[in-house]
Amino acid sequence: MTAATGSLYPALAAAIRARTPAVLLTLLETPEEALATGDKLLLVDGEPPRGTLGDAELDRVVTRDAAGELAAGRTRTRRYGPRGEAGRDDVAVFVESFVPPPRMLIFGAVDFAGALAQVSKVLGYHVTVVDARTTFATPARFPTADEVVVDWPHRLLAREGAGLTQRDAVCVLTHDAKFDVPAIVAALATPVGYLGAMGSRRTHGDRVRRLREAGVDDAGLARLRAPIGLDLGAVTPEETAISICAEIIALRAGRELATPLRTGEGPIHIPEPAAL
Repeated sequence: MTAATGSLYPALAAAIRARTPAVLLTLLETPEEALATGDKLLLVDGEPPRGTLGDAELDRVVTRDAAGELAAGRTRTRRYGPRGEAGRDDVAVFVESFVPPPRMLIFGAVDFAGALAQVSKVLGYHVTVVDARTTFATPARFPTADEVVVDWPHRLLAREGAGLTQRDAVCVLTHDAKFDVPAIVAALATPVGYLGAMGSRRTHGDRVRRLREAGVDDAGLARLRAPIGLDLGAVTPEETAISICAEIIALRAGRELATPLRTGEGPIHIPEPAAL
């Protein structure tokens, strides 16, 4: 490892402390004498690249692919030709993603929010509970949440929505149109990966009418998971929280129809997507 390569670590540490997404690329294998194993390339969101893998074209291709891995929060080994050629496995590059925890935004300081905050923390989310009512939105009521924000959900999304990613989730647990319709409309304007809303089928039917009046089209409605959660027979807030998180996991894994493992066939664990 060269001195220049070693100098990347302070920059990586600074990015991690600042909760800035970063990816460290390390050359693991190469048959080319012009390339050296151990060379590294550091990509920090919003900053120019640091380091090199030894070839400008390889750097360019790997940088492009690393953006997708970073967006998904994945760490894996990818293979290329010596100049970044696709469909070859001469060169192995370890792509190590460093991303802050995914965000769980819970709108509505209700009993179900407390249970969802607790289960979401177990899954590694950074949890924010949001409600405009100061009486209900208190840290004492939601001790497992990372943040409890007193504000209207749509105003919070106006400030922070652009920073949401496919890894993040928005759960609307209110049953009041003046809260949930603006919140859903604002969430649909973000790239958030999961958007769910609580309520009965009748409540949701009325919500759909209001959302259409607010300008939401069929594509937007298709993104909305409502009534929220998988049909597990959940009754209590804790069971409902598990059904919501189960739906998030299933959506992330591409399992639209979740079924018992005993009734399925094939591998239980989803393989990593093939390198492009």
